[in-house]
Amino acid sequence: MNKKHRMFVRMVLASLIRRRSRMIVALLAVVVGATILSGLGLIYYDVPRQMSAQFRSYGANVIFTPSGDSYITDDEIKKAVSVFPSDKLEGYTPYRYENSKLNNLPVTLAGTDFSSVLKTSPYWHISGELPDGNGKTLVGKKLAEKFGFSTGDSFSMLNSFQVTDDTDLSVIPDYEIYTDPQTGEKYCDHMLDLSLSGILETGGPEEEYIYVTLDDLSALMRSDRGCDLAEVSVAAREEELKGYLDDINNGSGNLTAKPVKRVTASESTVLSKLESLVLIVTAVVLALTMICVATTMMAVIAERRREIGLRKALGALDSSIILEFLSEGLVLGAVGGITGSLLGYLFANTVSMNVFSSAITFRPLLIPVAIIVSVAVTGLACLIPIRSAVDVDPALVLKGE
Repeated sequence: MNKKHRMFVRMVLASLIRRRSRMIVALLAVVVGATILSGLGLIYYDVPRQMSAQFRSYGANVIFTPSGDSYITDDEIKKAVSVFPSDKLEGYTPYRYENSKLNNLPVTLAGTDFSSVLKTSPYWHISGELPDGNGKTLVGKKLAEKFGFSTGDSFSMLNSFQVTDDTDLSVIPDYEIYTDPQTGEKYCDHMLDLSLSGILETGGPEEEYIYVTLDDLSALMRSDRGCDLAEVSVAAREEELKGYLDDINNGSGNLTAKPVKRVTASESTVLSKLESLVLIVTAVVLALTMICVATTMMAVIAERRREIGLRKALGALDSSIILEFLSEGLVLGAVGGITGSLLGYLFANTVSMNVFSSAITFRPLLIPVAIIVSVAVTGLACLIPIRSAVDVDPALVLKGE
């Protein structure tokens, strides 16, 4: 750096220091603007992830069903969920429904995978414990009240099936065959002994089911026919999710993937409105920052009119005056941008922890963006004050007018 450049830097810094009370006000405005910009920028890019995680608490957003009258197999479900990126797939749960009898009354049995059910149905409230293996069951609250069940009780489910000469009864211990007096057909009762691990409360139709493992249900029904549906929870927005579902539907003939409209549509609506709000607030804050900086610079130039007039009388070019005041504004923008971009992360993380109860994802790229925008805003804010500085008439100023 030559002497001329060093002198220019000293002039700019000296001017800022001499008028530090006014410059601090302008700097604070830039810091606040940069903090809001970087903070809301982090929130803007992280909101879909955070909101998606919140919406997952309302249940699965994708349903797999058979394309025809058949059932879907475990292999077909695994092939379909492999389309979703591993970092977006929250979990999937298969379900199989069968009719059975309890105390000679018809009930609905639901076979499922208890190890994954809370990933797709986190809203389930269980009094007791989630079953951890075969022989244990989860009973809906309404059904438990109907039969007077409580946690720890034991009961047996009944499945009656028709017996022919080809029926293999070797897997059923202590079976007894009886004949229907009206039709003459032979039937056999198969019992499944269960221990009640917990009572399920959801406020929905799940309270009228008895949940068992898929292995227990297959053993009771003496068939492993596949599942009726599978619930899938995916952390993706509606447009992105539609692309995944199209890939699944185009690549699988026996499985249809459908979004849960009440979840995906609500999520998309909330995210769109929230992102619009973030953009509006950011624009308003940057406009207010620009107004504050412009007002401060106008006051500074008004104070320095005699100095400007004297310099112009001594032969100073308009370009040198423009460069000096613009440099002061850009220094404020750079310092405020650096400080604000760092404070922005703290601001965004505080908002995220209070609203979503999870930390924000730090994005280093937003730091230079916040600095560049801050410098640009202060530069634009200085244009009108600088124009008034250039328009100073040295003859009038030096005469005291």
